[in-house]
Amino acid sequence: MPSVEVPVTGGTSTVNYLVTGSGPGLVLVHGTGANAESNWAPLVEAVSDRFTVVAPDLSGSGATTDPGGPILVPDLVAQVLGAADHAGLADFHLVGHSLGAVVATALAGARPERVRSLVAHAGWVRTDPWMAHQFDLWARMARVDHELVSRMLQVTAMGDDTLRSRSHADFAEATAGFTAMLGASKSGFIRQSEADVEVDITASLPNITAPTLVFSSEGDRIAPPHQQRELARLIPNAELVVVPGGHGLPFENPDLFVATVVEYLDRQTAFTPAP
Repeated sequence: MPSVEVPVTGGTSTVNYLVTGSGPGLVLVHGTGANAESNWAPLVEAVSDRFTVVAPDLSGSGATTDPGGPILVPDLVAQVLGAADHAGLADFHLVGHSLGAVVATALAGARPERVRSLVAHAGWVRTDPWMAHQFDLWARMARVDHELVSRMLQVTAMGDDTLRSRSHADFAEATAGFTAMLGASKSGFIRQSEADVEVDITASLPNITAPTLVFSSEGDRIAPPHQQRELARLIPNAELVVVPGGHGLPFENPDLFVATVVEYLDRQTAFTPAP
């Protein structure tokens, strides 16, 4: 994976990013505890024949490094822009999940001239006390044992239908996978969870000019659907779509997640001439 140095609060971050495919730019921003590969592999496979895909690892994930202080949304925006610039993308379509949806939305408000369309899944406007309590619990549990927080995420990040259909073996396998993913980030998951507590992108939203799909999972217990409804209300001319499933839809039902994103991207590219 290529890397680029990006100025951030307290010094410089070396941002690793995935780049593949050809065509108009498509930038993907992952969620808390994930990385570019784990969050986006099915979508990358589906679209790399017609998009130049760039997917950075944010602070706390993958091989990306930073000065080690608190993770701030403006610094994550800078990392995403740095990767896009290094990959040669003057403008791009933009997709984010969870914390990545927050970062993508903030970027679309900060640099509207760079963003051709925006898809934000499981994002939120500002962290309320319910969500702050939850994110603080994540960080506290992760300091004790990554498996504990992975077990909790199995019953909070997935939708009801998925939970009802799972066997003991399914829960064990999914927990092991999440534990390995979180463990690979060492303290990164804790730092990202602490960043989640501080989110407030309210001021960015009126500045967004790109066509926007706010994408909500109806069973989301982590970033509840009222948060996506508020995003759609505050982003000019945003479209809201609600699908079955939970917060972890890219992992829970990748086919549905990919189909929803691809349908929107196809609609935008059909009416947006290539630069």
